[in-house]
Amino acid sequence: MSIRKVREVGKVLAGLKNVRAIRPKVSHSSLTKSTVILIILIIAFCVRLLPIRWGYYLSEFDPHYQYRQTKYIVENGLFGENGWISWHDYMSWYPWGNEIPYHSYPGLPVTAAALYLVLEALGVPLVPNPSLDPLLSDPVYNLCVIFPAIMGTVTCLAMYFLGRDLDGEAVGMLAALFLALDAAYIGRTTLGFFDDETVGIFGILIFSLFFLRSIDLKRPLKLGLLYAIAAGLSLGYLSVSWGASKYPIVMTALFALVLLIAGRYSLRLLLSYGVTFLLALSIAASIPYLGIGFLLGVEILPVYGVCFFLVVAEVSRRTKVLGRKLIYMAILCALAGAAVFFLWSRGMVSGLEVKFWSVLNPFVRFENPLVESVAEHRPSAWGTFYYNFGLGVFFVPVGLFFATTMATNPSLFMVIYGLTSVFFASSMIRLNIIVSPVVSLLWALGLVRVLRPFILSLRETPQTSRRKTRFRRVLGRETAGAVLIMTLILFALTYVIGTDFVAGPNAQGPRVFIQAFSPTTIAAAGMSVEPSGGAVRDWIDTLIWIRENLPPSPERPGEPGTVVASWWDYGYWITAIANRTTLADNGTWNWTQIEQIGRMFMSNETGAIDILREYNVTHVVVFATFYPVDPSYVRVMRPLAGGDEGKWQWMARIPGLDDQDFGNLTLGWDHVDLNNNGQAFDSYGYEEQGEVLANSKGQNSTLFRLMYYGRDVTLMGYSQIQLEHFEEAYFSQKAGTPTPAPGTQAVPLVCVYKVNY
Repeated sequence: MSIRKVREVGKVLAGLKNVRAIRPKVSHSSLTKSTVILIILIIAFCVRLLPIRWGYYLSEFDPHYQYRQTKYIVENGLFGENGWISWHDYMSWYPWGNEIPYHSYPGLPVTAAALYLVLEALGVPLVPNPSLDPLLSDPVYNLCVIFPAIMGTVTCLAMYFLGRDLDGEAVGMLAALFLALDAAYIGRTTLGFFDDETVGIFGILIFSLFFLRSIDLKRPLKLGLLYAIAAGLSLGYLSVSWGASKYPIVMTALFALVLLIAGRYSLRLLLSYGVTFLLALSIAASIPYLGIGFLLGVEILPVYGVCFFLVVAEVSRRTKVLGRKLIYMAILCALAGAAVFFLWSRGMVSGLEVKFWSVLNPFVRFENPLVESVAEHRPSAWGTFYYNFGLGVFFVPVGLFFATTMATNPSLFMVIYGLTSVFFASSMIRLNIIVSPVVSLLWALGLVRVLRPFILSLRETPQTSRRKTRFRRVLGRETAGAVLIMTLILFALTYVIGTDFVAGPNAQGPRVFIQAFSPTTIAAAGMSVEPSGGAVRDWIDTLIWIRENLPPSPERPGEPGTVVASWWDYGYWITAIANRTTLADNGTWNWTQIEQIGRMFMSNETGAIDILREYNVTHVVVFATFYPVDPSYVRVMRPLAGGDEGKWQWMARIPGLDDQDFGNLTLGWDHVDLNNNGQAFDSYGYEEQGEVLANSKGQNSTLFRLMYYGRDVTLMGYSQIQLEHFEEAYFSQKAGTPTPAPGTQAVPLVCVYKVNY
């Protein structure tokens, strides 16, 4: 080999050594931590994919509305004459339509649309296999289905960083794990649950992380201001994404006030607070749904009040002369008082919305049947907390104790978060998701602090003092090992055995598994019982039939086309999947129109047709569930699995009718308790002899006739009910061959009727 070649080889080897020198050094501990975090994130993602057993569909109802918005933004953009900001949707709340920007938060659909455009630009396929299903062939739909699982996983990563800032790596990892397996949070981030909460909880966590770092005096001022800007942007994003953003806004104001009272005021607190809320409120006021009025809402006034107190504290700190200090404070108080008096006297300060007031005062819901009719608005029983959080319920008070004794800014923030969120979660069952992050954090903190002495006693460390020697004798290795084993057993109670011991055999087991391994609502045909096997396609097939067989809907009021009337529960499905116009949907913002629909269903056919004619309705959809038993043996259609047979009371109450007039047992039937046993049916489900009587008003109602006509045709192939103004257009069950949902006794039936004027 020539000398030249030897030199070249030497240069190559030297270059390789240099590359090795710049290789990042990874310690064993950091590699272990990264591996654990990665495993937690994989668990979080995989658990949320379990509903795929029943099909790849959006869940519940609101996600379909969010999907429509996302698709519209992808196709038309956010701004401009045809953009989302100008969208007047005539497919919902016909004939008035819905001004989408004034009834919707853009945060979630904009985020999903942006992610879709990025993936599309990168060439990522979102339709892996060709499909005749009009939904699964839509790449936007496919992204919306998987998006909640992605955000749930990312949120667990944010939880790790927040927990680490609270009390170290162990707390961060455990908090992330607990949130990954939290049943309430899984329910809102599982496959298909494409709703505001998917980005809402993420927004709360990253806002809390950035704001707490911004007021940390150990960090440089410049870095603190950058964190304050990030906190303001995060809170602004949260405000344009989720109505519950008012909770962290008020909670942060309360936290700043507590710091001020506790003597922890600093200029950093004032700067961070001011920058954060200046950015957040400016962003919030920029969307049409909130507007400038958001800045003058009653729930936002505490933000200004606390800011005023912080300014007073800063003036007091800078002013040394007592007389001048009093003058400055008097001027500030006079200006603040004048501003409040001016705004209040002009009526510019808006009150609380009904749904927020009903959280503070649950009794308000009983005054409004529409609010009360929504299951998510009902109070939480205290047993629900144990059912959802298991062992964590017992560690939350322990975590609160340790957080209080720590007395750091992050720990005080978590104490306030924990105490306030428990109240709101107990007031409304839907808000259980708000308490999930703080339960995970306090659970992790309490567990780490309790187990730390036992873990230390297991390590081989030199005994440096008599006191430590006595301590280790009390907490010997055997005792420490026993405590750790007991902890694992308690964990098994939550995550292996389950927390609901009174449920039926099919519902027992770990809550996290039951919550995650549940079908999406539409894959269960909208039923309240869980089918086994694959999807129950009654609703899916009906919506696709409407989409492919009925004439297109009118683009503007007065034009010919399909207009569908149904109870508001199904409005989002009909507009998003069937692509047809409806009178009402789950937005429930036009109460008058919902009253009219309820009155239509509870009227006889003559009264119903008059109401339907006002809206140019062409088709009516009803949904019923029943047992596959001959009607001659079982006449009564009792509330079974979530059909309209269980919703008719609200159809009567919302328009101000007395539901008892239509049947004191159920729609169309009265119960006369002849044998004084309080039961209308025997143990076999048959009527008690002579105790169930027909109610003529209920049986003449349009809803009764449409449901029972469909049931009779499904069970017997014919019906003795003669419809005057309606005729069968499509039934999801074949005549004479009822097919119960797999694993249940319930037959789901979706009926589409054509209206004959």
